[in-house]
Amino acid sequence: MRIAFYAPLKSPNHPVASGDRQMARMLVKALEHGGHSVELASELRFYLREPESKSFDALKIEAREEAARLAKLWDRDGKPDLWFSYHPYYKAPDLIGPELASAFAIPYVTAEASYSRRRNAGLWADTQALVARAVEQAALNICFTQRDRQGLTDAIPDAALGMLSPFIDTSVFREMPARGCPTRLVTVAMMRPGDKAESYRMLAQALGPIGHLPWTMSVVGDGPARDEVKAQFAGLPADRIEWLGAIEPAAVPDVLYSGGIYVWPGYGEAYGIAYLEAQAAGLPVVAQDIAGVPEVVRDGQTGFLTPPGDVAAFASAIERLLARNDERTIMAAEARRFILEERSLGPAVARLAELLARIPGS
Repeated sequence: MRIAFYAPLKSPNHPVASGDRQMARMLVKALEHGGHSVELASELRFYLREPESKSFDALKIEAREEAARLAKLWDRDGKPDLWFSYHPYYKAPDLIGPELASAFAIPYVTAEASYSRRRNAGLWADTQALVARAVEQAALNICFTQRDRQGLTDAIPDAALGMLSPFIDTSVFREMPARGCPTRLVTVAMMRPGDKAESYRMLAQALGPIGHLPWTMSVVGDGPARDEVKAQFAGLPADRIEWLGAIEPAAVPDVLYSGGIYVWPGYGEAYGIAYLEAQAAGLPVVAQDIAGVPEVVRDGQTGFLTPPGDVAAFASAIERLLARNDERTIMAAEARRFILEERSLGPAVARLAELLARIPGS
């Protein structure tokens, strides 16, 4: 099929690396590996940082103009066979695809759409209504987590839903170099206010009680909350923590390979691509049993998921993996097998083919 791909939150070509950008790129790659022709329909970013009516009105005008531009293009060059919208949600609804799909009689598909009733206040209620209408219109809504599936089911009971497990391109992890330091902890996360800062705060609190063990930690990440984050770790020995800052995505595997355990509490994580990458590199994970994290980490098999907000339990899980090398080694091997065999590009291509085959005329 000829597929028009659109990501209202962040284009696959956006200059700032993030999980959203990476998954958008992975979906395009998976569709292309499935034999489809994928074209980026639009670079228009529809993102409302705050519920401001003036900004919303301005973005709606841009969306109408972009839809008109694409309509003229399709009238001239022919329409695509399908519109594929990645990650529409209350701050970034798709205001282009539903209208065009209806006007040109092509199937509309979403991936990682989400709906949360607790956001139904003020302007967010209006933007969520747009998401709900798009989900209801869609011939298929591809969910990455049971949490998102349940949210859509509760809001739009008749929505056409299908599941696709989060995945990564594991080609850079196929070769396993010499094992890194088993007592080196690794985390990869942006430094911004909110859930990320809260996760760093919990991590710093958990490391204090296990100072008697010989751990060191490498931290990859930067952002506007850098000073706040570093202040949280001020009470820990400075020589134990290596602040690497922002690095190129291609350099992340080498950092992962240098370590022995991946640690990240994961407040607010949709699922967390970094967890997938860490496990592909053979690192067992310590995270919280929260949000979408259980979709990508198997508790007791590829890592430990601790109760939300329980700093002591989080510290104990890290301590256990540091102290029990045999258990850590077994988990490391299972983590790597899990990702390479079950959460890599190949299985995702096959699953996408199954899902798209459900759409009439596809």
